[in-house]
Amino acid sequence: MATVNGGKIPAERITTIGEFVTGVYLPWIERHKRPSTVKCYRDIWEDHLKPVCADVWMKNVRTFHVQGRLNKIAEKGLGRNSQKHVKSTLSAIFKVAKQQGYFDGVNPVMDTAISPSAPEPEETYAYSLEELNSILAHIPEPATTAFAIAAYAGLRVGEIEALRWEDYRDGEIHVSHSRWNGHETEPKTAKSRAPVPVIRHLAERLEMHRLRSGNPALGPMFPTGKGTPRMMNNLLGREIRPALNRCEVCRKSEGDHAKADHEYKRDNQLPEWHGWHACRRGLGTNLNHLGVPDVVIQRILRHANVSTTTGYYIKAVPVAVRDAMTKLENSIPALDTNWTPGSPSSKPM
Repeated sequence: MATVNGGKIPAERITTIGEFVTGVYLPWIERHKRPSTVKCYRDIWEDHLKPVCADVWMKNVRTFHVQGRLNKIAEKGLGRNSQKHVKSTLSAIFKVAKQQGYFDGVNPVMDTAISPSAPEPEETYAYSLEELNSILAHIPEPATTAFAIAAYAGLRVGEIEALRWEDYRDGEIHVSHSRWNGHETEPKTAKSRAPVPVIRHLAERLEMHRLRSGNPALGPMFPTGKGTPRMMNNLLGREIRPALNRCEVCRKSEGDHAKADHEYKRDNQLPEWHGWHACRRGLGTNLNHLGVPDVVIQRILRHANVSTTTGYYIKAVPVAVRDAMTKLENSIPALDTNWTPGSPSSKPM
């Protein structure tokens, strides 16, 4: 009541966290964020935050309250990155609450911490050039062309899905839109809206794909039978995975193997699928291995910061690691094996 009488929070804005999130926060992010971001925040609220803090009065929350809830969520065994996303979402909730007059004071999430024993995230994957070329050799069209755009131009899957023929001109793909679950959106960041040079190998594939499609000048680059943009994950499920997951005995795909007279055993000579984004990481890593400067790779991948490029999209290639250690070995003077105790003149410095 002291807070109310002091006039810091209007009586009509004193509410629980759950009422604020459903009545104010989620509608706010729906107006201001990308659909994929909205889904992420909504899922985090429903799966992790709502069960532990929906009934808590927002005006009373302090840092130690938040830390207690985060500790409770950590008991589920969430990984480090998942816990960071939960904490970030809760911080964003209180940030908007302050802006809208539902909370007064320092954001109580600010000085909290995730569990120090949280599992580290698994290392993300980057395709090698050999893997990229092997996948291209085994999957059918139009999946081949779509995958080649991801592999050799580094476009995100939503950007490939939104591509139109008018975006491909003057030897460049001009990224101007993205798609997510059928929603057309702006590219992920302002830097993402940029042209990407097309190498000859990809240009040849694009021209063959255009001819197979009836030589269109406009419209979706990968249309459905109805002329709408094709969802890349549908292409993945119907064309790419069946081509890569085949039985080594009968060559049937895993999905068509139910009536076979033998046990399914995947042909390990076929390349494995590690996701569309492994193409972007592969491009960054392969360019780095070829000696391309980090800032140039950043521009090709259209990252806002070069730290994102170097931190997440350039992987240590085993051969490159061995070569680096060999260079280090060759740069160190040979050890004087004739040195003996009491011979200071020959003692290594």
